[in-house]
Amino acid sequence: MTTPFEPPGPARPGRKLGPIAQNVGSAHRAWLAPMRDAYLKSGLTFSELSIRVRLSKSKISELLRGTGLYPRWEIILSLSSELDMPQWPLYRLWRQAAFEAHKTREWIDRSSERTTAALTTSHTVPPLDHRAFRELVEDDYGLYVQVFLDDDQRDSVVSDTFDILWLRWNDALASPDIRRFAWEVLRATVMSRTPHLDGRPEFGSAAFDTVVLQSLINPDQLMNQMTESLELFKAMSRLPDQQLDVMVLRCLCGFTPDAASALLGVPVATVGSDERHAIHFLDSVICPPPETEWNLA
Repeated sequence: MTTPFEPPGPARPGRKLGPIAQNVGSAHRAWLAPMRDAYLKSGLTFSELSIRVRLSKSKISELLRGTGLYPRWEIILSLSSELDMPQWPLYRLWRQAAFEAHKTREWIDRSSERTTAALTTSHTVPPLDHRAFRELVEDDYGLYVQVFLDDDQRDSVVSDTFDILWLRWNDALASPDIRRFAWEVLRATVMSRTPHLDGRPEFGSAAFDTVVLQSLINPDQLMNQMTESLELFKAMSRLPDQQLDVMVLRCLCGFTPDAASALLGVPVATVGSDERHAIHFLDSVICPPPETEWNLA
């Protein structure tokens, strides 16, 4: 499985960096992919990095592929220092992934006890423009995530998204559109934790949180609307990624075309085109609920 966070790096001598192991969990991948990206952009070789962090080349290779034992924080800290990565968001992502890897709280604390004191007294506030961007889109991101995941996972995914963005903020600033860059990070994070069937996301449980259901007044309509919504969700899961996102934002979250455009980082015309193609497909496989007419405005 490849990662959307990892552009190709410059050619360099020595051992090449292999792909992330397929059994690496989503939380582990959340910090590993940005670290691999930082390594590829650093221009360092395994030999040079091995000398700097006093870790064998084979161990560095294992760590950057996600194979072998889950690494202790002090090792990650040494690598992050050489790769010039923000350490506070990296630590939070590493800690969460340690729990995913079934490490005990005692192991986690012992692994990082020598460094967490210094970490908590270091600069732990993201860049000002990162904070401003988060304030602008965080609530809207939460609405999108809620379509796919429950409330506990929603908060975690949104938090992880902004930690990953903090790790890759320079890349975001250098991208053609920060909004598009950030949306791709959010989407990849959401999809890594959403159950899939035949390669398509399963999000039927979100039918209970749609704008349609929230607007119902007559309880007798509830069962019929649930059935219609589940059918709609199943059909929507077959849409191409960007069309799915547009329909989720427009039909399920109630965003206007302008608001969806701003959040996705694409032109309003693109939102309209994706919407028309998506509705054409959905109309070919199901009939839209008459009460909503796709709930588009």
